[in-house]
Amino acid sequence: MNKVMKEMISTLLYLLAVLCLTWAVIHFVGQRTEVEGASMESTLSDGDNLIVDKISYRFRDPQRFDIIVFPFRYKENTYYIKRIIGLPGETVQIDEQGNIYINGEKLQESYGREIIKPENIGLAAEPITLGEDEYFVMGDNRNNSTDSRTEIVGNIHRDEIIGRAWVRIWPFSKFGILKHQ
Repeated sequence: MNKVMKEMISTLLYLLAVLCLTWAVIHFVGQRTEVEGASMESTLSDGDNLIVDKISYRFRDPQRFDIIVFPFRYKENTYYIKRIIGLPGETVQIDEQGNIYINGEKLQESYGREIIKPENIGLAAEPITLGEDEYFVMGDNRNNSTDSRTEIVGNIHRDEIIGRAWVRIWPFSKFGILKHQ
């Protein structure tokens, strides 16, 4: 083989290796996603671009207040981003004043943008007991979020979780690691 042919084969193998590595990182480690809508205001805004960590939940379970990404069951290539409120085996309920209760104890949290209005309590007006692999999720903008309080989202199963929102990469003025806890 001549020198030019060896160089072409070497370049093709290099490009193939780069493509395989890129595919592996996107598929197993992390991916970019864009926030659409206002359901996570004021933590995340419409148009924010994030990197989703897809690897940490292979080594540990999701925690309360983690911001997760999961697919919407009824529309292909549509993903939701919400905050975990209830963990497997817990009972979640929201009272008429908009207070969230976990196993009968009022949840102490500061992520909700405003008090939940009675018309937005949804399914959580009655106690919801989560299964062994189920999570109850809510948007931070509680009165403007389609989340586990609605039938079309409901409880999220562990295997539906794609990953944990990790870093905001756009806009640059808000660049940084996201606060979960």
